[in-house]
Amino acid sequence: MAKKPHPTPNLDQLESGPWPSFVTGLKRLAQDKDSVVDLLGHLEHSYQTRKGYWKGGTVGVIGYGGGVIPRFTEIKDAAGKPVFPDAAEFHTLRIMPPPGMHYDTATLRKFCDIWETHGTGLIAFHGQSGDIMFQGCTSENTQKAFDEINEMGFDMGGAGPSVRTSMSCVGAARCEQSCYDEAKAHRQVLNTFLDDIHRPALPYKFKFKFSGCPNDCMNSIQRADMAVIGTWRDNIRTDEALAKKWFAKHGMDELVNDVVARCPTKAIQIKDISKVRKAGNISSVAVNAEKALEIDNKDCVRCMHCINVMTGALATGTDKGATILVGGNRTLKIGDLMGTVVVPFMPLKEEEDYEKLVELGQAIIDFFAENALEHERTGEMIERIGLVNFLEGIGLEVDANMVSAPRTNPYVRADGWDDEVAKINARKAAA
Repeated sequence: MAKKPHPTPNLDQLESGPWPSFVTGLKRLAQDKDSVVDLLGHLEHSYQTRKGYWKGGTVGVIGYGGGVIPRFTEIKDAAGKPVFPDAAEFHTLRIMPPPGMHYDTATLRKFCDIWETHGTGLIAFHGQSGDIMFQGCTSENTQKAFDEINEMGFDMGGAGPSVRTSMSCVGAARCEQSCYDEAKAHRQVLNTFLDDIHRPALPYKFKFKFSGCPNDCMNSIQRADMAVIGTWRDNIRTDEALAKKWFAKHGMDELVNDVVARCPTKAIQIKDISKVRKAGNISSVAVNAEKALEIDNKDCVRCMHCINVMTGALATGTDKGATILVGGNRTLKIGDLMGTVVVPFMPLKEEEDYEKLVELGQAIIDFFAENALEHERTGEMIERIGLVNFLEGIGLEVDANMVSAPRTNPYVRADGWDDEVAKINARKAAA
């Protein structure tokens, strides 16, 4: 039986709303864990004073330079002793999950058993970098817990100024929208940069994320220093039988309001079957005896909305690969940044295609390591030095698809354009 709980009037209010509260889960753990009893007291104190009281330090496991997030309390009494002694150390172990986050129940039960023995029992699947977060452990038990997790075949994740644990969607294993083998790309990239994960040596963190299609279930465009997002180059595929079945169930109003009207580039139209064009970039599919959907693929921006609504009737193309974006991150020095396209389309079918992906990742990380300032993410570095300098540094040519916003000033000086064109042509000739 755990120690007597601390009064938590502020935390109790978080259980009064209509939604489930993390406080309820912590109180359940606190029935058997003194550390969670003191954690609740610690958190209540923070709510009362409106201040955080965790500080970092140096805690690790043998052979690794990162992966443990140290947390030591700063709430002390007049004698310098922790007010909440059983939560005085509350470290987090970051553990790398399998690509696609596939687990069997035996693995999950084993994780729970290990963490109930050595920690608080509090586990998060998953952190924003993709790690399994084993939260709440003393310095003494950190090595013990990791040894047992490591014996299961799992490795420590990234922390600090390093390549971080990557995330990949379930993708090709279960999702019909997948445009490449996400798990293979994830595994090859991570195996290449394993030393950069375990031995922090970069100016700041660097994240890979792998999404199998433009739905971007991994939030890679907002979060990843290098985002690999599945896409296709040819026309959207159609299935007339499924289109007619969908239309019979949903009708014209839903087709207009939920598909046609929501296309961001107005690439979709409803036409009489006799008036449907037969151009090479047109996808068309009959929805009944009179009407058909016509999709002008040259205007399609791969937003996936029509495919999500009419799954099966519409599908991704067959010439598949990935778009590579660089520089996404949450607010740090200059605010939120979305990833910038650096490779509009990279085929990911053959083994050498995946090797090229790894080589590009290596070039970007090397340039980042040499040119970024301390505590600066890749996107902020690009904003500071300019996209052209970054592309030149990693050996990529400028492409119109990299433009994030069209020029707003119509008065453009053309001084030196001929010289720049000559330089580009010379580089292409040399390659």
